[in-house]
This record gives sequence, structure tokens and C-alpha cells, in this order.
Amino acid sequence: MRTKSIFCIAVVGTTPLLGMANESPSVATTASPVADETLTVLGRARTHYRVDESNLATGTDTELARTPQSVQILNQTLIEDQAARQVTDLYRSISGVSQYSYSGVTFRGFRQEEIRYDGLRGDPFAGFAIPQLANIAQVQVLKGPSSALFGSGEPGGLINYVTKQPSAKARRSLKVTGGNQDFLSTQLDMTGPLDEAGEHSYRLGFYQDHENPSRWNSDTRNRIIDLGYGWQMSDATRLTAQYTHIDQTLGGARLRGVPTDDDGNFLADIDWNANEASDHQRLSADVYQLRLGHDFSDTLSGELAGRYYRNEERQAYHEPSALKDSNGDGINDWVDREFRNQSYQHDGLTLAGHLTARLGAHTLLTGADYYRYHQDYLYYRARKKDGVGGLSLTDPQYGSSSASYKQSLAKSSDTTSERYGLFVQDQWELTSRWDVLGGVRLDGYRDRIDDRVSLRRDSDSGSAPSYRLGTTYELSQQLRPYALWSTGYVPQDAGSQASSKGGPFDPQKSNLWEGGVRSYWFDDAINLNLATYRIVKQNVLQTDPNDTDRMVAYGKVLSKGVEVDLMGDIAEHWVMNLSYAYNDTRIKQAYEGMSGAVGQRFANAPHQQFGAWTRYDLPLINSAVSLGMDYVSDQLNQSGQKVKPYSVFDAAWQTQWQAWEVQLNVKNLFDKEYAVSGFIDRTGHFPGEGRRVYLGVTRQF
Repeated sequence: MRTKSIFCIAVVGTTPLLGMANESPSVATTASPVADETLTVLGRARTHYRVDESNLATGTDTELARTPQSVQILNQTLIEDQAARQVTDLYRSISGVSQYSYSGVTFRGFRQEEIRYDGLRGDPFAGFAIPQLANIAQVQVLKGPSSALFGSGEPGGLINYVTKQPSAKARRSLKVTGGNQDFLSTQLDMTGPLDEAGEHSYRLGFYQDHENPSRWNSDTRNRIIDLGYGWQMSDATRLTAQYTHIDQTLGGARLRGVPTDDDGNFLADIDWNANEASDHQRLSADVYQLRLGHDFSDTLSGELAGRYYRNEERQAYHEPSALKDSNGDGINDWVDREFRNQSYQHDGLTLAGHLTARLGAHTLLTGADYYRYHQDYLYYRARKKDGVGGLSLTDPQYGSSSASYKQSLAKSSDTTSERYGLFVQDQWELTSRWDVLGGVRLDGYRDRIDDRVSLRRDSDSGSAPSYRLGTTYELSQQLRPYALWSTGYVPQDAGSQASSKGGPFDPQKSNLWEGGVRSYWFDDAINLNLATYRIVKQNVLQTDPNDTDRMVAYGKVLSKGVEVDLMGDIAEHWVMNLSYAYNDTRIKQAYEGMSGAVGQRFANAPHQQFGAWTRYDLPLINSAVSLGMDYVSDQLNQSGQKVKPYSVFDAAWQTQWQAWEVQLNVKNLFDKEYAVSGFIDRTGHFPGEGRRVYLGVTRQF
């Protein structure tokens, strides 16, 4: 609970790395990693969720009101209030973002999995695991192409996770949470100084959970250990080192969906699972990150950073291979299966650096980065002829054992990808009201994939520039319109370039026109943002509906839409967060053999989304009550089947007594059965969670 005074932490120190937060958190959030911290009482309910400054879009600390691009920042208070354990819990609060599959999202109509951690490449959950939030202080969202600053990236936008940092201010908490479906978690967060002067600081984070979700044969275990060390070497120099270890075990996974008819009606119980109890998905990952920042003078600062991760993901699961009507009544009631035994080993290294020069009306940013990614992939498969049995949709009989299958090698590959780039950007304050931003970046890539089955090597390389030009203007204290033109450039995933996947494919290219207005009303109590955009993306890859081992490319896809975000005080103790998005994404050009797809809606691209979260503080009893809603209109899966619209409601209660806090969250309040998205007909739609109840107790010490 934060019913007492709300604080803003002003940061003094080195310029943060691209994408790092310079957040104004509430009492419970983790401060930025600096030795000097100044507390300023703000005392308004809106400070629970609202963040007014970020360096995500520009690479420099910039007011969002002066940023010529749509940005949303989800701070730690919002994450905690919504009891968000993984990023999928937060999509309601991000306009234009909806769930696609696993960690993939639909972002302004396009599927993507492009994310950053503290502005750097290197996702430890790479593969089919979903990013967890135990060590995350902010989720930052940049809408539209980010290539001119971050390098190759999808045109819908980019999600950046800001990790919790070591702080010179001591904070310690222990949280235990229990819930239905046998959920139990423990989270320890500790940070503070290591010496009296506060020059050295530490962070210790530990998180562990276990649950038995409603999907048959499934269980989940997560463990995250997060360590950090900060050294304020001088007033001008700061060093931060971090290490994170992640273990995740998912029983009865990799989870596919539940088959439906063409109208989106489930053909099986919503908890149906194609997997046996012995199936699993296991992830183990280690992440190392180092960051050094220095202020050379009052006008020149810089930062160097490195991030290295390695992970291993093993999957053994039953994949639906064909839907069948076993009794001739015209309704599919049986699924043939195949068994897949896969292992992925990933490692990635990012090196990045930048300089920021503040020269009068100009703020110049220049930098470079390099990323090397390696994957070793091994895939064994067994099919019906190898002894894999099917499964009824209405009366499934589990008990098949992979030990009896004759498995054969389907794929074995070794892939190496390199991405590198140089960029320069100028923020020009033409007048006190008029700002112009211009940036250009040159990116290059080299990919190599060795197919150890066919003994064939495929390689690809190239380079291309990306541009961005934007402007903001203060019409009045209430209105700040902005406009943006930018381009995007994304080399195809190296694994998709293999001839066995249908490759090689030309790189994806995109361009965006965006216009919007940020408005501030009732003495800045209400912040209302409106954005409209038009994105053209070329060479978009999708899984071939007729062969999930191959990809197909669409020549051109057009996405148009409008987004509205409202954040503000309805009353002294009542804060509201609303997000609405309208999107229309359609195929405009298709390659030979796919001309019938022209004009069709893109898969899992809902026309409308609406998300709401409201919190009312009750100071007399040191408590707060919250309500949430998530609405997503109808969609189509990749096979053209309908995914029905849905509305889901949540509720929460928080209360605080001395150093204790108790929080109750109820998700999917009315236990609605629905699908969040679809894939292809034989694998079905991905069902949303049923009602979840969580009761958490936190002790500050």
C-alpha cells in the first residue's frame, strides 16, 4: 500500500544506457542506481502509475511531452498492483498489444518477439519461455519502428525491460503469495549500501514459485536468483555489475491450444491438453551484465555496456498433427499426434556504447553496438507410424510413453548471427516550444546456418540504413501535437533463411507515418494521448499453414490504426488508467501462389482492444481497492478460423499495517472461458486462464 506520501526520486549521476529508466517511483519501487538521491514529495494519486520522463525513445532523458513518438511506461507500482508475474499479465495496459503465442505478441497488427533488457539485446527466455517480472522495475514500450536508434527491429514497436538495480538506499522485503491451482511463491528483495559512504551498494533478489495450472497434465516451477553490485567510483563515474540465474520447468508442455470449429467454439474441454504428464519444457539460463558510465564534463557524458547470456531449453511434447472426425457426424473429435524431442542451446553477447553531448540548443547522441548470437538445435521426431497414438477431444485417455516410440533425427543445425550498427541523432530545440529530432543509423548483418542433416551451409549478409524524423510543438499548456516519419529494417531470422525452411528470404523493410497529440487537463490531473499511424511492412514471414516446418512470405502488409491512452486523477484518491486501440492490418501484396490472400486480415490482429485499470485509495484504513478490464475483439488465426471476442474483469484489495502489506488479487473475476489467440486449426486456440485468486503478504524489514 502507498496511501501515505508518494515520493519522486531525482537522480544525479551518469547518463543511463539506452532504454534504462530514470523513473520516478513510489515508495515501494526500486530506485535508480546512484549514490545521491533527493526526495521530493509530490502527493498526488496519479504518481502511482504515471511516468513523465524516459530515455527509451531518444536515448537521452527527455520529457514524454517532448518526445515525437508514442511511448508507454508501466512502472513497478502498476506491476505490483496487477499482481503481474509475467509480461502477458500486462497487455491490458499497453494499447495496440495483444497476445499471439507464448512470449510473442501482436504489436500494431504484426507478430513479433523483439525485446531488450536495459536497452540491450540478450533475452534469457529466448525460445518458447515467457519473460518473468520478478527482477523487473519497469516495462517500457516504444511504438513504431525503433531501427534508427536500436538497430533492426519490428515496425510495431519494441518492449524494453528495465531490471532492478543496486541502490545506496536500504530497502528489504519478503513476500509470500498463495493461490488456487496450488500456487505458492516466495520473493526476497534486498538492496542497500555496503559501506558508510554509500559508494558501494548491493542487490539480492530471489524468487521461486510452483503451481498446477488448470490445463491437464501441466505444472509450473520458476526460480530466479538476481545479484547486483554498484560502485560509485567518483562523482562522475559509476560501475554496475549484475548476474541473473533462471530455472523454469513446465510439465505437460510445450503447451499448444485447444482445437475449435471455424466459428471459434472449443471442440474439447478448455483444459484439454495434447501433452502427456511426462512431457516437459525445461529452461536454464545465466545472464551477466556490466555497465560503466562517466561524465566527462557538464556537457559530455558516455556509457559502455556489455551483456552476455546463455540458456538451454529442452522440450519433449506431443504435437497435434491432424484433426479427424472419427464417427462421421461432421464434427472433429480426434487428433493424431506426433512426438517431438528438441533441445536448444543459445548464447549471445552484446557490446554497446554511446556519447551524449549537450551543445546549446542541440543534444547530440552517437553510438555503436555489436551483437553475436549462436544457437545449437537438435530435433528428434516420432510419428503415427513410429507408434505415437492419437487422442480423443471428448474422452482423452492419457498414458502413452515416448520410451516406446521409434524416434528419428528430423533436424540438426548450428546457427550464428551477427548484428552491428552505428547511429547518430540530434535533438534540436528550435524554440522553447518547438523541438525537432532527426536520426540515422547504418546496420549490417551476417548469418550462417549449418544443416548437419543435409550437410548444407546457408549464409546471408547485407546492410541498410534506417531513418527517423520527428517534431513536437507546444500549442498551449494543454496541447502538444507531434509527428513522426521513420523506417525499419529487419534481417530475417537466421533459422528461417535455411533452404529447409523455404529460405532464403529478403530482409523485412517498413516505414511509418505517425501523428498524435498529448494533452494535459484540469491542472495536469488528466493526461490524454492520441496517436494515429500507418505502417507498411514488406517481406513478412508467417508459418506455412500446410507445413509448420516451413515459412512463407507476404509481399506487403498494411497496418493502420488509432490509439488512445488516458492516465489521471478522477478524484483526490482515485486514479484511472485507460487504453484503447483500433487496428486494421491486411495483406496488400502476396507472392505467386498466394494471391488469394490479398485483402485478408492478418492473423491474430484484433480490430479493437480496450484495457482499464482503476485504483481508489482509502487513507482512513490505509487500504486501496482496484478494478480492471480487458476487452479484445474478434480475430482470425493463421488458418482463417475465428477467435471470438472476449472481456475479462479483475479486482484487487491492498491494505497496509506498519511494515506489513496484504494484497488480494482476483483475475478473471467471472471465470470466463475464452481464447486469447489462435495458431492453426490442428493446434487450436490458446485458452485464457480461468479464475485465479492470489493472496500475498509482504514484510518490509
